[in-house]
Amino acid sequence: MGIFNKIFGTSNTSETPMPSNIQWLPLTDISQLETIVEASKTLPIAIFKHSTRCGISRMVIKQFEQSFPLEKHQMRVYYLDLLNYRSISDEVAARFQVWHESPQLIVIKNGETVAHASHSQINTVNLEQFL
Repeated sequence: MGIFNKIFGTSNTSETPMPSNIQWLPLTDISQLETIVEASKTLPIAIFKHSTRCGISRMVIKQFEQSFPLEKHQMRVYYLDLLNYRSISDEVAARFQVWHESPQLIVIKNGETVAHASHSQINTVNLEQFL
């Protein structure tokens, strides 16, 4: 299994993203969704839904971190661990009217979904347009 762990990483469900230009905010409670809606009225919000057991999700989040074009103060970015917080993921899908996928990026502005993408399409979203 050593070579597979080097290629795909481990399946540790307590995994969090590696340090990057992104100031990740863990999304761990449904009540945070109300905070997200309110905060999105003054600053764009992104929610990154990540499956810690999925090699594709791991690859996409690394690419997202490496290519993140914004400064920390320009956009809040929430990290949602799908395996540990599936009920929150379901509520995100319902509240922001976006079909659940993984990995997935949802951009919220003024309380509404203004963009969403999944899999490799995440890294094609032009985040600067939402500033």
